[in-house]
Amino acid sequence: MTVYDELVARGLIAQVTDEAEIKELINNGKAVFYIGFDPTADSLHVGHFMALCLMKRLQMAGNKPIALIGGGTAMIGDPSGRSDMRQMMTKETIQHNVDCFKKQMSRFIDFSDDKAMLVNNADWLLDLNYVEVLRDIGPHFSVNRMLTAECYKQRMEKGLSFLEFNYMIMQSFDFYTLFQKYGCNMQFGGDDQWSNMLGGTELIRRKLGKDAYAMTINLLLNSEGKKMGKTQSGAVWLDPNKTSPFEFFQYWRNVADSDVLKCIRMLTFLPLEEIEAMDSWEGAQLNQAKEILAFELTKLVHGEEEAAKAREASHALFAGGGDHANMPTVEISEEDLVDGAIDIMGLLVKTELCESRGDARRNVQQGGVTVADEKVTDITTKYTLDAFAGDGLVVKRGKKKFVKVIAK
Repeated sequence: MTVYDELVARGLIAQVTDEAEIKELINNGKAVFYIGFDPTADSLHVGHFMALCLMKRLQMAGNKPIALIGGGTAMIGDPSGRSDMRQMMTKETIQHNVDCFKKQMSRFIDFSDDKAMLVNNADWLLDLNYVEVLRDIGPHFSVNRMLTAECYKQRMEKGLSFLEFNYMIMQSFDFYTLFQKYGCNMQFGGDDQWSNMLGGTELIRRKLGKDAYAMTINLLLNSEGKKMGKTQSGAVWLDPNKTSPFEFFQYWRNVADSDVLKCIRMLTFLPLEEIEAMDSWEGAQLNQAKEILAFELTKLVHGEEEAAKAREASHALFAGGGDHANMPTVEISEEDLVDGAIDIMGLLVKTELCESRGDARRNVQQGGVTVADEKVTDITTKYTLDAFAGDGLVVKRGKKKFVKVIAK
């Protein structure tokens, strides 16, 4: 099976500009391709995961990835898939985020010996002369055509700013620059980036009379059509300080039955033959598939040792064995006590298992809370600091939310 055929079989490819040429480049290790990452936070998240895995796959096949950090485009903000305007960031914040991205990307991409490149579009975008851009680039973009782009439609309803309207031109200029400076012949990105990517191939054709190619990968959606990688408390981050390896493991361990095999196919590096054998799995076997998914992805992001610890902690909770040491932990101190104790509702809020005391009250009264494997149904139940001494107590809300509480 060729590299391209495997991408198709894994359900990764959404749209391509010239399939025959792209097959030729990818299968023969001739693709010099880039994927852009705007540093809008100080960590990559699950939304970036698909792109990072694709870069790793193609690099393993001999192709050369260019990771483009959008230090310049982040000054504008991508309107794709948004109903409101992105918050403006300072140059210092953007640079800090860029530094964080570099470190995380190295877990997926080998930057040694010129096997890959990491560039920042701030190096060329921030020095552009506005009038020169208007004269040199402006004539090659039709406003009428730009307004039909999918990436602008949602923003048009609430009002698309001229700032955001320029994003397509900036992204196209990136491709044009990378093509000239580094021989970059392909751009990959999420399916919501298709219009921006076509703008780049068209600009290269019009300005240089040469061909460049674009391919979009399917967004990671669940069976309900919603983007994966979000929880009630926010994004699932790749930074262990923002989303612990255990929480990362549990996110994938808890995906819906209908999504698990799709995620294994799209995100892991397990052989397709092995994955196809799982297609007939059902019932308890799907739980096994979820654990395989969770372990493989946690290993990719955090390393095998952390993945093993997360799996052990999961077994400790759900299989009645293993080591509680690797569970997410919250410390309780004297400051959290009222008259020498903390009530069950306060405990649930402190541990962020519930959003409010009202939410905590409902969960207790409905029988959804346990402390040290004992169901708590009385909202007046209280605990002193001594109760959390030593190894602490495991507090659970429902079947999948839990934390170990220890005394500080």
